[in-house]
Amino acid sequence: MKLLHLKDREALDRPVITRTYSIGGKNITFESGRLALFAHGAAVISDESGNFLLTTTGIGWERDGDFFPLTVEFQEKYYATGKIGGNRFMKREWRPSESSILNARIIDRPIRPMFPKETRTEIQIISTILSSSGLSDFWFYGITGASLSLMLAGISEFEGPVSGARIISDTHGNFTFDPTFEELRNAHLDLTIAGTLDAITMVESQGQEVSNDLMIRAFEYAHGIIRELCEAQNDFITLYKKSYDFSPISLVLGTRDPAVIEEVHTLVTGDMIQALYGLGKLEFHDALHDLFEATKAKMIERWTWETEGGAEDFPYSDADIAESVKDMVKYHMRDTVLSKKVRLDGRKTNEVRPVRATAPILPRVHGSALFERGVTQVLSITTLGGPADIQIIDDMFEEETKRYIHHYNFPPFSVGDVKPLRGVGRREVGHGRLAEKALVPVLPDETDFPYMIRVVSETTTCNGSSSMASICGSTLSLMDAGVPIRKMVAWVAMGMIYESADNFEVLADIQAQEDFLGDMDFKVARTHDGITALQMDCKIAGLSMEIIRQAFDRSVDATEYILGEMEKCLSEPRKELSPYAPFLLAVQVPEVKMREVIGKWGETIQGIEKQFGVEVNLADDGKCTVTAKTQESGKAAIEFIQAIIKDVEIGDVYEGKIIKILDTVGAIVEIWRGKEGMIHISKFGLRERVANVNDVAKVGEIVKVRVYNIDAEKGRIGLEKIVG
Repeated sequence: MKLLHLKDREALDRPVITRTYSIGGKNITFESGRLALFAHGAAVISDESGNFLLTTTGIGWERDGDFFPLTVEFQEKYYATGKIGGNRFMKREWRPSESSILNARIIDRPIRPMFPKETRTEIQIISTILSSSGLSDFWFYGITGASLSLMLAGISEFEGPVSGARIISDTHGNFTFDPTFEELRNAHLDLTIAGTLDAITMVESQGQEVSNDLMIRAFEYAHGIIRELCEAQNDFITLYKKSYDFSPISLVLGTRDPAVIEEVHTLVTGDMIQALYGLGKLEFHDALHDLFEATKAKMIERWTWETEGGAEDFPYSDADIAESVKDMVKYHMRDTVLSKKVRLDGRKTNEVRPVRATAPILPRVHGSALFERGVTQVLSITTLGGPADIQIIDDMFEEETKRYIHHYNFPPFSVGDVKPLRGVGRREVGHGRLAEKALVPVLPDETDFPYMIRVVSETTTCNGSSSMASICGSTLSLMDAGVPIRKMVAWVAMGMIYESADNFEVLADIQAQEDFLGDMDFKVARTHDGITALQMDCKIAGLSMEIIRQAFDRSVDATEYILGEMEKCLSEPRKELSPYAPFLLAVQVPEVKMREVIGKWGETIQGIEKQFGVEVNLADDGKCTVTAKTQESGKAAIEFIQAIIKDVEIGDVYEGKIIKILDTVGAIVEIWRGKEGMIHISKFGLRERVANVNDVAKVGEIVKVRVYNIDAEKGRIGLEKIVG
């Protein structure tokens, strides 16, 4: 393995390679040779704001199996932003945050396709934010850092460079590269994109009903930045080679015996492959296995006849035969799509599987819906909570809260497997966040709907596009729960078979059997008026913007069809919440009144909670939310709070308790908790003059009074008793 073979006495004299590039209006610095001396490749990226990210590559040994053993990790360090972090007892960074998991996935997606799929050498990429201004997220540079570290390692099989960029756009199409957190809050489009010098290969975005045209323009702008970052990587490698030995590393590639490939090609005919058409998912896999077994049997028969050997001496592996059979099936099916416009299940290229939606489906939950597209079915459940349920996000940046959470589950029985349940995987975390991105733009403002919202999508059966079905089902589940979402959202997964710029087909609503066929996985969520989320992974280089535009345009018809079927189930949110949902009512408390609502040591709020059986949450901005089991108790608590914060005005009428008698002057009345006024001896509503107040009133007596005078300077309230 290639490492920097430095002796201790030489180490401090090693060269540190540094160069700064001006890209997208930012000064971005690449560095290598200072940190991680035993990593096969180590790249540091920093910018003018002081963000500092280290990405390393480690190369291990050959691993058994039939997959590429690449692992990607992303680490957030609390010290990077000057935080201690952790909980009361655990101060060490422990499990990766959800953000770290998602960032690792986004680095993995554009890097993995740049290696031959036959790679069997173990590779580990670790990206670590070591220092951050806290002004921007900076994580997207992990894609560029991973690519640069792989190139510094000298891996000849890596088809880099690859770079990543994050941009935002306003409604007028003005783009900003590497936005701050403040700029992100008001963005019309938030787009993370990765690519090479020639092509866009990965996209992740969220938008406020973005048009196709604006999305294409954003792609073009971002790809310009990506090209500059890729050119900077090439320049930096040239600079690095002048100071360090740069012998390339060759990875171990799994190989198949050419004789196996040739023989399979002669044995597997088009008619045999045609028998795989029109089958369901499980039947397809059974038939594919039968095709493998039949092919293997013929190969053994031919081999024993030609060599006069025994079957136990047959030299070819099952894995090689199976892969060769799959290659034949893939070639045949791709050719059939391009030449005959016929798909595996008989659908047209633009046809969506039959859709069915049912809501509600569970009796005691706050909202539920079952969305089915072909065999794929997802059950989505909505649960409403109060402010105390809002999730606190504790990562390396300033503490934030999440009002809407979408969780996606993919149990093994959904695909007919038997596997141990070992917690949530990265894929499930990623699909859940993607659903959040799709639905957040249509949620009501917190001022109009103060509930915390959690949606859980349970994949009960999967034949492809379950993550897309979860968005459709969750839209209906939210509506069933009475959440006043602004518009319905539907999502569809598009694929592509690409031979050339003049010979390609876009496939609407791809199913599981088609996953391995295509050259692009294109997932788009829309309302009737625009895109709310997008995810794309492209397996080929040189895909033109015009072809991507066609994929956008064809997705419109697919989502419009799905939206129409969803509207047959529910066309608008239910007018009332479930009787099992908590009641939330809110009132704004002026800053000068917050102390009165809280009370000494919190006694007023605690008293309200005990008296009315509610939960009261008073935020720093004065928003006071009451969570109650019944609407009546919630309204009573709100009225109580409103009375506390209301300023006393002349003409107001109260029922108060006399708390003190001033013999010849009057009676002090508590008209509300903490508010007192006085009934002068002449204001008891009697015709005759009273000599002593004790003759007409007593402590503890409840009296009805009207405010007739307010002395603001002295803080006095004049009351008159209402008689009769």
